[in-house]
Amino acid sequence: MKLFQKCIDNAATLGGAVFGDHISPISDTTILASAGAQCNHVSHVNTQLPYAALVAGIAAVSYVIAGLCATLGSILSCVIMWASALLLFVAAVGLIKQINKKKAE
Repeated sequence: MKLFQKCIDNAATLGGAVFGDHISPISDTTILASAGAQCNHVSHVNTQLPYAALVAGIAAVSYVIAGLCATLGSILSCVIMWASALLLFVAAVGLIKQINKKKAE
């Protein structure tokens, strides 16, 4: 059980670090991505923020669910966490499609 909790803690820490790197305007990868695409740097950061925030939100909810299910055992907790993350992802993709459909009309 402690190993499972350690894995969840490490995953949350690394996920937060990647999120911060992805949306930071002074990150080397963000600067190189906007320079490579030859677009305005601030515009690049602003267009990436909603997508990164959506994924971070899904991950945060999944980590909370994993924490709540931790007493069920590591395998069952993993299955529940992954299933909830997948359902949230499918719901988010559906929501994005609906928003884009309304914008097109």
